[in-house]
Amino acid sequence: MSDPRPLVGEPVSLDLLNTRWIRDGEPQDLLADVDGVRLWLAGTGLDDRFAADAATRECLLTAREALAGAVGRPLDLDEAAVRRIDDVLGHGRIRATLTVQGPGEEPEFADPAWGPAWTAARDYLELLRAAPDRIRGCAHDACVLHFFDTSRNGTRRWCSMAQCGNRAKASRHYARASAARGTAGS
Repeated sequence: MSDPRPLVGEPVSLDLLNTRWIRDGEPQDLLADVDGVRLWLAGTGLDDRFAADAATRECLLTAREALAGAVGRPLDLDEAAVRRIDDVLGHGRIRATLTVQGPGEEPEFADPAWGPAWTAARDYLELLRAAPDRIRGCAHDACVLHFFDTSRNGTRRWCSMAQCGNRAKASRHYARASAARGTAGS
């Protein structure tokens, strides 16, 4: 089964948020069942570490809701949003290690079902550390997707120029053309 989502390949925290999208005005949810969890784990490279099962799905849904409450305003988080993210992060920890390659870190989970959810929440922390102002929602009114702006000048507005960017351009063109026709007839 191929991934049906219109935007994939974002950092894992935003990719988890993007498991919900709108198609033809109808909400879609990749995590509606365990098959979708399996597909998401494979797409994020987490399938070799975590099981796609009902418990993992429930943990991912909890993390997705926590992230949804925080991502819209990364520079102005409220206490409830912070608490929900911290609750997810409370299900795992990083253990410092020393390997033959040098210092390392290894995530540990009391319950492995929380592993993918915790990984997504921790990734969000990394995005906040790196560039919180580049965590964005698509500028198209009918789009619910998120992305991390990696453009050189940091001005990306659309999840996809081919999708939402073109729709916005077409809407502006139609509005200008309609206005011009309206004034021409006066």
